[in-house]
Amino acid sequence: MRDVAKLAGVSHQTVSRVINEHPHVRAETRERVLAAMRSLNYRRNLAARTLATRESHTLGIVGFETTLFGPESMLYGIESAARAAGYLVSVATVRDLSHRPVLEAVDRLVQHGVDGIIAIAPKHAVTTALTHAPTGMPCVAVGGDGQAGFPTVRVDNAAGARLATRHLLDLGHATVHHVAGPLDWPEAQSRVDGWRETLYAAGAVVPPVTAGWWDAAAGYEQGRRLAADPTVTAVFCANDRIALGVLRAMHESGRRVPGDVSVTGFDDMPDSGYFLPPLTTVHQDFAELGRRALALLLRHMAVADGASPPEDVVVAPRVVARASAGPPRPS
Repeated sequence: MRDVAKLAGVSHQTVSRVINEHPHVRAETRERVLAAMRSLNYRRNLAARTLATRESHTLGIVGFETTLFGPESMLYGIESAARAAGYLVSVATVRDLSHRPVLEAVDRLVQHGVDGIIAIAPKHAVTTALTHAPTGMPCVAVGGDGQAGFPTVRVDNAAGARLATRHLLDLGHATVHHVAGPLDWPEAQSRVDGWRETLYAAGAVVPPVTAGWWDAAAGYEQGRRLAADPTVTAVFCANDRIALGVLRAMHESGRRVPGDVSVTGFDDMPDSGYFLPPLTTVHQDFAELGRRALALLLRHMAVADGASPPEDVVVAPRVVARASAGPPRPS
């Protein structure tokens, strides 16, 4: 820093003010200091800064090893928001979403001196583990059902399911069948709840729930069973990959979509508009989830004692109507 100050002809305090973006530095002085930094290839010493401020300006993210679109998109949304706010990110992933592996991931991040932690939390074990984080470490969970008594940012999954089901009922379908995700995931259960509540409110028959994994293979298996039932005219799928499997099963069974059966998904994957036919689905704004999660974490980081009240921030979903859903065929 003193070398930069000497080359720029200013004090090292002025260099410090430029580095820290202090507003009370003349524009020509700021440019002269920046030019000197470029000339000397100066980089601030982050380790020294951490020792001086007791802040690493690094956030930890707990994720898990998966190719599922939702969790991957949550991770990207959080990382993008943190980067835009000037934070580095350290990611610790786990294979098993149970208490001990998640707590070990939290411990690894704490050992690396992160200032706060955001955890992708599709199962209750994640938020339970976060409650055992070291005292004073601000933590926020992304996902789940908002029932953990912990600072959370999530999409309103029940509301999204209500929107999708209501959309199909409004098209004229007598009832809507549901192919669910794994019911030990709160998000899958919330989507079941929203679907069921909407059918009850409409006075429609509530078919049995069929549950499986979040992939096209599970959708295909359940889709073949539904395709064999001629009374099935509308299917709400717990995500777009499940819907992809259902679409193939309907096609192989000779049931046209949407002529014979309407199909909707959940997530609004980038590819869902290119399914055949293009998929009606529920859009989740993962970028907004990341921004809200970061804002909530920074708010709790600003609290002197690190206390985090059980705030629940909910992001509203919306239906994206495409060609896979239409009115039922006249009987």
